[in-house]
Amino acid sequence: MMVEEREAGDSGHVWLVFGDLMAGLMGLFVLFFAWAIWFQVDLTRNLEVEKAARVEAADRIHALEAALAAPLAAGRITLEKGRIGIAGSVLFDLYSADLRPEGLALLAEIGPPLGAWLGEGDQMVMIGGFTDDLPIHGAKRRFDDNWQLSTERALTVVRALTTHGVPPARLFAAGFGSFHPAAPNADEAGRARNRRVEIVPVPQGQREG
Repeated sequence: MMVEEREAGDSGHVWLVFGDLMAGLMGLFVLFFAWAIWFQVDLTRNLEVEKAARVEAADRIHALEAALAAPLAAGRITLEKGRIGIAGSVLFDLYSADLRPEGLALLAEIGPPLGAWLGEGDQMVMIGGFTDDLPIHGAKRRFDDNWQLSTERALTVVRALTTHGVPPARLFAAGFGSFHPAAPNADEAGRARNRRVEIVPVPQGQREG
């Protein structure tokens, strides 16, 4: 009789432990399920924010294209992926950081619409100077190297744009020398493409260089 009672007690104890285990597992399952739902909602929200940011960025590029429609149509500038490109020969003579009359006229043309476009958003604008890979030497040596030449050219463009409606606080200059070519420096045609200035919108707080 006592053996039967002990076996019955042991059996009841096992079922209590099993019940506690199942309750614990159920609790863990509920927590995991809740976490999975939260993760999915958070992921969906992040994807929606990212998609909205991409749409906004695309709209800003389209607005920039519309603002600069005249010089773009005339071929005086290029616009690729939001980067405005100006041939160095339009802006400067070789080995010079002084703007040519044609360059002054072009910056006077694009300054007001660029300034208005900046007023509609929160971007900064990087003015980047680029050169070919030919060393500066002899009587042409007004600058120590292509880095200095490219930086001075970028600063010259910055100063010109500020006189034509672009807020100074939204501009910064960067000189890249010959280290980011747009084409091989194998011939004069390639070197001419590499002598350029780029006007690149970037988010506030971000710097390229």
